[in-house]
Amino acid sequence: MDWDKVRIFYTVAEAGSFTRAGDDLGLSQSAVSRQVSALERELKAPLFHRHARGLILTEQGELLFRAARDMTMRLDSTRARLAESRERPSGNLRVTTTLGLGSHWLTPRLGEFLDLYPDVRVELILTDEELDLSMREADVAIRLRQPVQGDLIQRRLFTVHFHVYASTEYLKRFGQPDKLADLDSHRILTFGGPIPHYLLAAHWLATAGRDVKDPRAHHLVVNNITALKKATEKGAGIAVLPDYLVEPGLGLVQILTDVEMPSLDSYLVFPEEMKNVARVQVFRDFLISKAQRWTY
Repeated sequence: MDWDKVRIFYTVAEAGSFTRAGDDLGLSQSAVSRQVSALERELKAPLFHRHARGLILTEQGELLFRAARDMTMRLDSTRARLAESRERPSGNLRVTTTLGLGSHWLTPRLGEFLDLYPDVRVELILTDEELDLSMREADVAIRLRQPVQGDLIQRRLFTVHFHVYASTEYLKRFGQPDKLADLDSHRILTFGGPIPHYLLAAHWLATAGRDVKDPRAHHLVVNNITALKKATEKGAGIAVLPDYLVEPGLGLVQILTDVEMPSLDSYLVFPEEMKNVARVQVFRDFLISKAQRWTY
């Protein structure tokens, strides 16, 4: 059964005439009449008694009118619920980012987001592997490099700067390096394990000021950035750490401040088909506002 014909029939039944229904639908009286006649032929049943005073529904017409009215009410209700869902963000939002950025920059800010949007339920997936957003392994991602996939929407958030740190205790024991060559006589801590190429800034100490074929020996390798920071705090050695990881009062001292250090731009990324989803839109706006106000 053609819904367009049923919709025209329903409008005619409510209006009581082909002419008034045509005015409501933006169709001519003859076009409306032809559509109703075609529906009657399709159903093999008359839907109206045609009188000079107007149209009266037949028994079959009454049955179809009630069914069409129920369907119209359901569609109107669904349309209203869809509009409400666009206006009031709700539902599950799966967010993925790296362990370090997620633990130390994103997580402390999520409480405020949940206060603002209590109907949104956030699932935070922390991994240094990039999940496939096109396969819906997550809804949105914060990545430390610019995506190359053309079907992903991206918004730059902020720049992550890396610096060289040591604890005050370590510097008291071993002295402070003033130039890159001085690192050769210090204990080097590094981020290890299988890491993507764009995170090679974590290995910067190994080759800074040296031939890349002759890297410095490292004294501690750890595959967790938080553990690397903790080891540095406790005086285990010198490490490169991202700025979002270092807070005042940790007893860490930035050294080699005159040396140019690597940096990474962070991006909020989500699939094209998610751009009109309310919970994604408000999360995007929330993160952008936080990124604009954040300074390292």
